[in-house]
Amino acid sequence: MSDQVFTHRYVLSVMSADHPGIVAAVSAAIAGMGGNVDACSQTVLSGYFTLITIAGFPEPIEPKALAERLRGPASARSGLQVMVTPFAPKPAYPVGQGLERFVVTAFGKDKPGIIRRFTEYMAGKDINIIDLYGSKGGEEFMLIAQVEVPGRWSVRMIQDDLEEMGREEGFTVRFQHENVFVATNQLRFTPSRGR
Repeated sequence: MSDQVFTHRYVLSVMSADHPGIVAAVSAAIAGMGGNVDACSQTVLSGYFTLITIAGFPEPIEPKALAERLRGPASARSGLQVMVTPFAPKPAYPVGQGLERFVVTAFGKDKPGIIRRFTEYMAGKDINIIDLYGSKGGEEFMLIAQVEVPGRWSVRMIQDDLEEMGREEGFTVRFQHENVFVATNQLRFTPSRGR
């Protein structure tokens, strides 16, 4: 096991038209430069691939040079757009308010302003959005958000407000504690038994 210390950390943002092998190419480039992936999040939206990664390296690297290395010789084929920023740890927001995590799901007939309406409400209550996913299928729109709610707010009040907003917009809205959401939506796999 290596005793190497990865003290020089960077935030890497990658975007491209989606195709197989992008994560493999980016992670191989990081490893090839002696780096280590600390955290990553990746998604594909309507054929566009996005990846955000925090990676550590034993020696400092100029962000522009790091981005160029990540684009690699295959950049003409893959069209990777890469942005690199030195990592600066920031305290979680808001600090010291007894945050609890909840999941908001909303679905209904698509119309302009749905994301704006829900996110403006959350911003007005200092509710921080940790993860957000929205998708349109036909005439329907679905929104899923993982949020951190400050302890000073009544969970019942937030739930009632969101459900009322949903009724006004013609959307069905659910507001569940993260643990309840995971427990009720967890995929259960039954191990296959030999015959």
